[in-house]
Amino acid sequence: MRHASIALDRSACTSCLICVVECPAWCITLSSHPEPVPDLPAGARARTHQVLDTFTIDYGTCLYCGICIEECPFDALAWDDRLVPAPAARSALKVPPDAR
Repeated sequence: MRHASIALDRSACTSCLICVVECPAWCITLSSHPEPVPDLPAGARARTHQVLDTFTIDYGTCLYCGICIEECPFDALAWDDRLVPAPAARSALKVPPDAR
């Protein structure tokens, strides 16, 4: 089965950067920011977690190898049968997976 693109489940993404590091084509960019962990028990030290801001795949350099999907420990990435739209310019191939 051939797949057309990669889908992102934003609610499952922890911004761990494993997909970015493991991608052999380096076509994934991700930015995030820290936010305090809410509802900590009384007396617990303050902690933060990363919150996803942007996630972009450059389909012009993507090898469609699926390594990012396989390596994601939180199942935030999956194959998607929706097509990446044909762009007028090469720069238009850099798109967030949920923007199609």
